[in-house]
Amino acid sequence: MSVNKRTINTTPQRVWDVLTDGWTYPLWVVGASRVREVDDSFPAVDSRVHHSVGVWPALIDDTTSVTELDPQRLIRLRARGWPLGEADVQIELTAVGAGTEVTIREQAVAGPGVLVPEPFKGLTLKWRNTETLRRLAYIAENRPTTPRSIV
Repeated sequence: MSVNKRTINTTPQRVWDVLTDGWTYPLWVVGASRVREVDDSFPAVDSRVHHSVGVWPALIDDTTSVTELDPQRLIRLRARGWPLGEADVQIELTAVGAGTEVTIREQAVAGPGVLVPEPFKGLTLKWRNTETLRRLAYIAENRPTTPRSIV
C-alpha cells in the first residue's frame, strides 16, 4: 500500500468541495483524462464518476465509485481502469491549524496491478500520488469561492 500526506493551506471544507465535485476529477487525479458523466447522487456511497484514463487516442473508459463516505473527513473510492485493474483509494482530511492534512492510501486490489512487485508498485504510486496531492492543493487553495460570472 502506498501512503502519501500533504498539508494543504486551506480549510477541510474547501478541500472536500474539490473531492466531491466529480467534474474536477481529471484536474487532480493523475492519469484521468476526462469525465464523461457524474452520477446525480455523487458522492453518495455507490455513486460513480464515469471517466477515461490514459492519453488520447489510447483511452480507457471506466468508472470510479464511492465505497465509503464520512463527510469532510473521508472518502473511499474504487478506481477502475480495466484491463489495467482496480485500486482502493482512501482519502482522509484532518484539520491542522488553518490548513488540512490530506492522506491518500492506495492499493491495487484487482487485475494485473496486484502482480507488480511491491517495491516498484509502491514507488510508482508514491510518485503519482505526490503529484495528485500537488494538483489537489492548487485547486483547493486557489479555486474561487463563488462562481465567476461570464461577461
